[in-house]
Amino acid sequence: MTARQKLLASLASVVASAPSAPPRHRVATNSRATIENCDKARFSPWQRRYRDQILEQVPEVDAVVGTGEVERILEAVHGELRVLPAEPPAFLYHDLTPRILTTPRHAAYIKIAEGCDHPCTFCIIPQLRGKFRSRRFESVLREAENLAAAGTREITLIGQDTTSYGEDLGLRDGLAQLLAALANVDELLWVRFLYAYPNRVTQKLLDTLAAHPRLAKYMDMPLQHASRNMLARMKRGSHGDAFLQLLERVRATIPGVSLRTSFIVGFPGETEKDFDELCDFVRAGQFDWMGVFEYSDVDNAGSFALDGKVAAEVVTDRRHRLMAIQKKISREKLKRWKGRTETALIEGPSKDNPLVWEARLQGMAPEIDGKFYLTDIELPDGRFADTGDAARVEITKTDAYDLIGRVVEILPQPEKRPLVNEPPTHEKLHRITTGAPLRVLG
Repeated sequence: MTARQKLLASLASVVASAPSAPPRHRVATNSRATIENCDKARFSPWQRRYRDQILEQVPEVDAVVGTGEVERILEAVHGELRVLPAEPPAFLYHDLTPRILTTPRHAAYIKIAEGCDHPCTFCIIPQLRGKFRSRRFESVLREAENLAAAGTREITLIGQDTTSYGEDLGLRDGLAQLLAALANVDELLWVRFLYAYPNRVTQKLLDTLAAHPRLAKYMDMPLQHASRNMLARMKRGSHGDAFLQLLERVRATIPGVSLRTSFIVGFPGETEKDFDELCDFVRAGQFDWMGVFEYSDVDNAGSFALDGKVAAEVVTDRRHRLMAIQKKISREKLKRWKGRTETALIEGPSKDNPLVWEARLQGMAPEIDGKFYLTDIELPDGRFADTGDAARVEITKTDAYDLIGRVVEILPQPEKRPLVNEPPTHEKLHRITTGAPLRVLG
């Protein structure tokens, strides 16, 4: 393998292992050969090495532009920029940043913060994205209002650490305040947020979720493990018993809440005892949705230097065993939905089966949870449900992870209102001024 091939393979490995926003939130270009998302080449000698090696060994690349340099991509595309000074990422978009929606119009993501200050040893987000920084409250609200005015029915707030939102701005319970404000945007059906850090889940946040019908009764809280030993090595802190108490408080405050979490198996030093503790925790936690990731080394993560590496076949076996436990839990929990009629958001024709459509309940986040398959979208009066409609659906069958049902009522569409800070007429066909990372699509 040549040096060039090794470099490209190494970069591919790093990008594949790096945590990211939902998959639709990525930049693609097909104009000049510009590499984006390379802040991993900014802070340290390791990072600068990749930037320098890319330019030296892949001469087709005109510039290396990091995620903190989005506003300078056009300079790179026009050939006016090749190398930027090694400074921490500071870019933070706002509601006037041009945005092209890459999701269906009825569901959109809004990034409310960038970066992270947590020291998790398995994660390189602080190196990739920089220190935690929140968007301005009013900017997020205007973006949501503009998306809603353009037809968006569901907004999902994202960030590497959404539950710390506003702390750097001097806001107390900033996320709770933001959610309460978004709950007043009438055109929206649901507002949800992803990635709650367990020690940032306050009672005020839970009370806010419970108080507003428009806020999805849903919480995605990656716990990573339940063993005190493993959580200490991950520099996460806490333990399984404390998590169970938190889950009890969440469920007591928000009746009917859907809970999602994720875990890492095979972290360095994980013993069979640690894993058994995690299995017992999953049985006790009774999560609605769960993901399990196999640990893999990243050479500049803190965990890279830890001893006690677990054999790959053991890691895979543990993932299968943990998911088998969750599959039984999920099957039993979904059985309780059979025969119920609930409000759903119609997603459109299924990519899995062209003969059925898909929808989501408020307890299902886009792209990551189970699916609701619709076998009938026609009402007795001859009307058909359409993509983006809110509808009442009857659940007729359940599976391990998915629901099956039919549309029984199409709910009225909200009245449209003008955009806030509406762009000039000649630009309307090209962009919506709502504030999201600029993305150039091929």
